[in-house]
Amino acid sequence: MTSSAQPAPASGPVVGLDLGGTKIAAALLAADGTVLARHSRPTPAQEGAAAVLDALAAAAAEVDPARSASVLGIAAAGVIDPRTGMVTSATDSIRGWAGTPLGVGLANRTGYAVACDNDVRATAGPELAALNAETDGRGSLLFAAIGTGVGGAVAADGRMLHGSAGIAGHLGHVPSPEAAGLPCTCGATGHLEVIASGPGIAAHYARLTGAPVDRLETVAARAVQGEAHAVTAITTGAAAAGHVLGGLANAFGPDRVVIGGGVPRIGALYEDALRAAFAAELMGPLRGLVPQAPLLGHDAAVLGAASLTTTLPLHHPGALR
Repeated sequence: MTSSAQPAPASGPVVGLDLGGTKIAAALLAADGTVLARHSRPTPAQEGAAAVLDALAAAAAEVDPARSASVLGIAAAGVIDPRTGMVTSATDSIRGWAGTPLGVGLANRTGYAVACDNDVRATAGPELAALNAETDGRGSLLFAAIGTGVGGAVAADGRMLHGSAGIAGHLGHVPSPEAAGLPCTCGATGHLEVIASGPGIAAHYARLTGAPVDRLETVAARAVQGEAHAVTAITTGAAAAGHVLGGLANAFGPDRVVIGGGVPRIGALYEDALRAAFAAELMGPLRGLVPQAPLLGHDAAVLGAASLTTTLPLHHPGALR
């Protein structure tokens, strides 16, 4: 079903796409990473995979109307296998997304050669590149994105790990004692995502109080006012994330741990609880390792998507015709 070849370093502009459940972000980037054009549009998530691929192709056309690029990189929601270009698993945030031939499906619609990966791994790519520059290409990285869900990426000895079917790095589906018995979106129970994500923290607050809340920021505001249940919900989620990440650090031995996403930005209460739990798990050689914020801001995903074209197999038009 796929047609792929090893990538070559980009010598001209590259299209980068970031596909989320609610928004598509597109950019045309020069070879040095300068953003030449931007575009965004809503994701037609409930219209099916074909509609999403059509919207992605339209976004690419908006940022590169002159067809100055020949390659496109996409950072996409779901479990993505960059070797086959397939979406191997996905939640229902995009209807019918699992099983989509993302690589060649998008190549056929755009005429570009396409590289694809999970959105969190793509976002972690520039972090790994910066680390490799400091370590002669041998950097090891543990990257977590804690927001609506909990995603992640793991790199060892300078290389991003993809794993079987592209599933490596899905940190939200590591067991967490704090989440024991709670159902996860993947169908299992007791996974980190259901206690440490934004909705997970809000749901825990609702369990403690019997009063549902609309969003995480409401819980955070109440915690600032000293409300005990709000403080407990936030510190429980933060500690759960810290314990898991500390244990994974012992397993992988990273040079750097990076934690991004919207949840860590809610304030010092969360950050302090996560760091304390993380430090408590570390073995001796890793003591002193402290989680850091991402180096890049809102452009990280499209920059990472574009850089996929230099590191991953390229999927070419024609394979599904």
